[in-house]
Amino acid sequence: MSGEILIVDDEAAIGNLVEIYLNNEGYTVHKCTDAAGALACVERKPLDLAILDVMLPDMDGFALCQRIRERYLFPIIMLTAKVEDMDKITGLTLGADDYITKPFNPLELVARVKTQLRRYTRYNPGSGMETPREYDIRGLQISSTNHKCTLFGEELTLTPLEFSILWYLCSRQGHVVSSEELFEAVWGEKFMDSNNTVMSHIARLREKMHENSRKPKFVKTVWGVGYTIE
Repeated sequence: MSGEILIVDDEAAIGNLVEIYLNNEGYTVHKCTDAAGALACVERKPLDLAILDVMLPDMDGFALCQRIRERYLFPIIMLTAKVEDMDKITGLTLGADDYITKPFNPLELVARVKTQLRRYTRYNPGSGMETPREYDIRGLQISSTNHKCTLFGEELTLTPLEFSILWYLCSRQGHVVSSEELFEAVWGEKFMDSNNTVMSHIARLREKMHENSRKPKFVKTVWGVGYTIE
C-alpha cells in the first residue's frame, strides 16, 4: 500500500504508535501535535487521508475537520476518547468519514484507513472502473471525472462519503437500496442492525441539497425498505 497520511494528536506516544503501524503497511506519515501545524501540513503535502484527535491544544478536532473540508475531499477519521453518540454525529455532520475511540486497537485503525482509501479511490478519477462517469437526473448532475455535483446549476459541497452515497443511489436509479446494501457498498464493512450511520449521512445530504425531509424530491425514503432516487 502507499499514500500520505496526516496524524494530528497532542499525545506523542499515540502518534508514534500509529506511525509505526502505518509505516509497516507502506504509508508515508506526517505527524502534528496541534491544529495550526496540521493546517500548514495540509497546505504543503498531497495528503490521501487524515486522522484527527478531537482534543487539541489550540482548536478542537471538529473545528479542524470543518476547516479542512472547506477545501479538501480526502477521507478524515476522528480519533478521540469521547464516546457519546452526539459527538459521533457532530463529527460526521462536519465532514468526518469515520470515528474511532480511545483506547483503540492499532490494527483496527489500520483496517479502517485501508477501507476509507479503497472507497475514496473507487469513487475518484483514475480508479480504472468501467462505469458511467456522469449522471444527470432532473437537474441533479454528478460526475466521477471531476468529483463534482451540481443541483440546478448550484455546486454542492459534498464530503467523499456524501458523494459516494449519492453516486451509488444515482447508479441504482429506480431501485430501492436498503441501508445494509448502501452501507456495505460505500463503507465496505459489514452492516449492523443498530447502525444509524446511513440515516445520519442521508439527513446531512438532504440538508445540503435543500431537500424537505418529509417530501424530498430526490433522495426518497421507502419506509421499512431503504432509499431510492426515482
